[in-house]
Amino acid sequence: MANRETNKKRENFFEDVYAVVQLIPRGRVTSYGAIAAYLGMKSGARMVGWAMNASHGVRGVPAHRVVNSQGLLTGRHHFETPETMEKRLLAERVVIRKHQVIDFKNRFWDPLKELG
Repeated sequence: MANRETNKKRENFFEDVYAVVQLIPRGRVTSYGAIAAYLGMKSGARMVGWAMNASHGVRGVPAHRVVNSQGLLTGRHHFETPETMEKRLLAERVVIRKHQVIDFKNRFWDPLKELG
């Protein structure tokens, strides 16, 4: 029974993460920690990462827009190829250098500020 409850909580959390990620505008990025903070789990960045890893089979979740707190494309190895994440961001005019978002501060979308 506990396993079933844990899986249900995880599924609900993942769905909450996906709902936030779907709101990130084209050409903007956010971080795992910012999503976790918005969802009331300040130290849940790793769980957001797990959700993003599981999102590749979920339609309409722009996982490429979620980076680490420094703007690094740490999730790039979880895409079809390690270059896919960067290519998708470049298509949205997000400039990347050495696997990091250039002008991260201005590209950063904070769900706490944007969604209240």
